[in-house]
Amino acid sequence: MNSQNNTKLILALPKGRILEQAIPILKRAGIEPEPAFFESSDRRLQFSSNHSNIDIIRVRSFDVATFLAYGAAHLAIAGSDVLQEFNHPEIYAPIDLGIGKCRLVVAAQEDTVSVSDQRQWSHLRVATKYPVTTRRYFAEKGVQVDCIKLNGAMEIAPNLGLCRRIVDLVETGSTLTANGLVEIAEIMTVSSRFAVNRAAWKMNPEIIGGWITKIREAAHNRVQPEFND
Repeated sequence: MNSQNNTKLILALPKGRILEQAIPILKRAGIEPEPAFFESSDRRLQFSSNHSNIDIIRVRSFDVATFLAYGAAHLAIAGSDVLQEFNHPEIYAPIDLGIGKCRLVVAAQEDTVSVSDQRQWSHLRVATKYPVTTRRYFAEKGVQVDCIKLNGAMEIAPNLGLCRRIVDLVETGSTLTANGLVEIAEIMTVSSRFAVNRAAWKMNPEIIGGWITKIREAAHNRVQPEFND
């Protein structure tokens, strides 16, 4: 199916497990990437779709928000954790897709956790991929934090003395347990959202508004997966 409108739209999708869950929703909404999109040997990052006016880019989850905020992408799927961390006014995320569910939590070594310890916090070193969200969360509790930015291997940071706490995503908590950590607080529940660039929406209200409606219907009609945390 090809759109008759000549306005070129860029849809940004995150790599990884969220992408696998998002594709069925996009297909129900009428958007299908070209076959090469699914070939692991194809190293391109931009692909065509079954609509002549929609191209799809496949980027890292945090980069989705950057492409969208600055207008390089017009439509996107991104985790609510990424959107909250980026918190850019040009991003409007009207649809919770109900996929990519997990939680953003504070965790620590089990033998360092005590009620008295938490009450006496005034300054804390935290390893995280989410420094903005982390600082905001602890500031609300009157705790000053020194955030160490890590993009992976978060769970070994306390064991190596890099920090006292980490803030990271968890699904089942098995990785925390395997590395001798326990969850001590939940910051937020996370799921993936369909988002648009506000300026692009204002310039093309009928086209982008139409896709918002189609994606909302497709997400609402999806088969609900089981989620165990």
